[in-house]
Amino acid sequence: MSGVRTTCPYCGVGCGVLVTPDGAGNASVKGDPDHPANYGRLCSKGTALGETLGLEDRILTPVIGASAASWDAALDLVADRFATAIREHGPDSVAFYLSGQMLTEDYYAANKLIKGYIGTANVDTNSRLCMASSVAGHKRAFGADTVPGAYEDLDQADLVVLVGSNLAWCHPVLYQRLVAAKKARGTKVVVVDPRRTATCDIADLHLALASGSDAALFNAALVALADRDAVDETYVARHVTGFDAALASARASDPAMTGLPVSDLAMFLDWFTTTERVVTVYSQGINQSSSGTDKVNAILNCHLASGRIGRPGMGPFSVTGQPNAMGGREVGGLANMLACHLELENPAHRDAVQGFWNSPAMPDKPGLKAVELFDAVAQGQIKALWVIHTNPAVSMPDADAVARAIKGCDFVVVSDVTQTDTTRLADVILPATAWGEKSGTVTNSDRTISRQRPFLPAPGQARDDWRMIADVAARMGWCDAFGWSNAGDVFAEYAALSGIAGDLGRDFDISGLVQADYDALPPTRWPVSAQRQGGRFFAQGGFFTPDQRARMLPITPRLPVAKTAPHYPFRLNTGRVRDQWHTMTRTALSPRLNQHIAEPFLEIHPDDAATLGLAPATLARVTSPQGAAILRVAITDRVQRGQVFAPMHWTGETAPTGRVDALVAAVTAPFSGQPESKASVVALTALSPAWYGFAVSVGPQTPDAAYWARARHAGGWRSELAGTDVPDDWEAYSRALFNLPDATCLSVEDRVRGTHRLALMEGGRTLAALFAAPDPVQLARGHLAAQVGQAGAALLAGRPGAGMVDPGPTICACLNVGLNTITAAIAAQNLISVEDIGTALQAGTSCGSCRPELAALLAGRLEAAE
Repeated sequence: MSGVRTTCPYCGVGCGVLVTPDGAGNASVKGDPDHPANYGRLCSKGTALGETLGLEDRILTPVIGASAASWDAALDLVADRFATAIREHGPDSVAFYLSGQMLTEDYYAANKLIKGYIGTANVDTNSRLCMASSVAGHKRAFGADTVPGAYEDLDQADLVVLVGSNLAWCHPVLYQRLVAAKKARGTKVVVVDPRRTATCDIADLHLALASGSDAALFNAALVALADRDAVDETYVARHVTGFDAALASARASDPAMTGLPVSDLAMFLDWFTTTERVVTVYSQGINQSSSGTDKVNAILNCHLASGRIGRPGMGPFSVTGQPNAMGGREVGGLANMLACHLELENPAHRDAVQGFWNSPAMPDKPGLKAVELFDAVAQGQIKALWVIHTNPAVSMPDADAVARAIKGCDFVVVSDVTQTDTTRLADVILPATAWGEKSGTVTNSDRTISRQRPFLPAPGQARDDWRMIADVAARMGWCDAFGWSNAGDVFAEYAALSGIAGDLGRDFDISGLVQADYDALPPTRWPVSAQRQGGRFFAQGGFFTPDQRARMLPITPRLPVAKTAPHYPFRLNTGRVRDQWHTMTRTALSPRLNQHIAEPFLEIHPDDAATLGLAPATLARVTSPQGAAILRVAITDRVQRGQVFAPMHWTGETAPTGRVDALVAAVTAPFSGQPESKASVVALTALSPAWYGFAVSVGPQTPDAAYWARARHAGGWRSELAGTDVPDDWEAYSRALFNLPDATCLSVEDRVRGTHRLALMEGGRTLAALFAAPDPVQLARGHLAAQVGQAGAALLAGRPGAGMVDPGPTICACLNVGLNTITAAIAAQNLISVEDIGTALQAGTSCGSCRPELAALLAGRLEAAE
């Protein structure tokens, strides 16, 4: 099959893609039918990858201060400032902050430099924010950060329990595997989540438990396993320690903490204890908690007690959020680990790694975890900081404080692809290669290593991350140790080190790939050694503890640390939306992905909204002890009373008052150091702006308003706006907004309604239009975005004219099918199922993550007809 085989750069599913460049800097992208992670399927984000390859906003040259610089000047400065800090303040005065978007080879180079040569463990990664609790839970129970199962278990299970995982939106390709299994073999699905998400569309049971009470639920499951003779006593006797203490602790906890109806809890316990093939999938709802590690171990306790681990169709399964979160964990990218799952605090492991590297130094204690690291930056303990491919000024909890800390640091270097909130705080910016330009490997959630292969040339002066790190290391005096010629050399060294780890009894061993054809490397699940090839772990024991027995731990459930109070009465849950990724540096480039949800929002229960006087589509000011945000109001019973939900994607570049992590408290789990991102306390008030607006234009916009959210569309830009003061001159305001001082202005004003419609025109075409009103503006936004730059003054009508069709807001982003198109087809063709819609319009037939919304549209029509 033609095309370059590579790997999607988004979530931890690790889908294979086939890319065909067009020779002009663009490419077509489709799923790789031979890749075992996706077998040709892609989600909406993967499908739109070809729209994200342009060079607009790319950093193409090194920057020192505000000026372009040569690579020699930039690298000399980085090496000098780090060396000076180390000489004057010691190695612990410097730090790296890495990212799950880095390739394994880049991660390895950074880890080798800072731990083995600089001599500090002050290196952490944004994976600390999403998967550290799973790492800690695995290590406590298994003795290593081992994922026991594989994606095939989803195909073979009879019961899948999804805990804190909105699989339909966050891992759509895995969701589709589960949909297929449910259809083929009747797999039961339980969703455990305080919020009703799109994933609940396939749930046989939704357990809307009290926020943070997951450990109490799984303690109840452990008790039920014991009381119903469902414990695998042979497996426990041979392979497990700590069962009695874990069970005693489980008996002491109260299932009522979950807040679940007795009948729902009973049904879950019946299914969980009587079904042999059970997979428990868990993600951020478990991990992002101040007791996240205990929640993980409560889940692991149940699978260890029942022996349902490491066999087909059964086991605990942590699904990762980032494309190479697993690779970062394997390579020691966390502050408390060494490469290849070796232990930093184990002298034999330290000596083995230092001997292999022949390095001058090796720390003997863990470094600063992410939250601690930026606290140390704020306190002046970190004198030089290198941030690679992540945006902590937006994504860290208490993000405003983190941004201030970075700004105040003596020396900050950031390697990235585009300008972000964090690059704007840097002393040196280094232009990095992006997906499509770099060569390396990533590891997905089920331990499959896949190649990322370049299909575009590196633009401008962009360089690979491992190369930058090696260049700095050479300038610090360690040229020979970092003398790799290409990414394949880095991988071969890493694979060789893993052989030493295997000899020391560790799980991660890919020494069988040392001599592999790197360019042709197929998707390969580790381990790969003379002793073992892929497969599952722990069906026959063999844990990575000193006695090779797993540890069950006594778990005492604990609700979130922060308490609601009269002045902060709501619990904030944060998460993701279907078509955006992290802080949108890639997905925001795609007009298609911006059409589904174009601005930050706040889900609130109807009763709470009524109490606060919040109306749909108005704006709410959200405050916490850490910060504030302004978000669009979405009134829905998907959330429980007293709880609100907001997505975390928007930044100072796209919606400066929508930076949700500015609200999140920097509370962390004691074992993992992972922040609690699902349970901060907030207060809500109506914003009551003087005006609302919608702006659409061919060229860029520079909004000046109390609230704005900006997004690309196929013909240019669109913005939602709101202001606390009405402009004295709407024409002057529009010209400044659109940067069109000389265009002809056509203005329509309705003084009775207080509305204003302005079009800036040139040659009979509308280049930009602004619609303003005292209330949220009702317009055909998709129509306006499609027509700007083409239509004339008729655009000011705000809706399609005779003979023109408005497809409405996009529902199916993969195939670009709008709400109005779908509802019209449902009515005209009497469609009664999601499959009918797929047949008529193709909507929902690609990644399938829009199928819950299609089902909701059908349900709404049926309710209206009754």
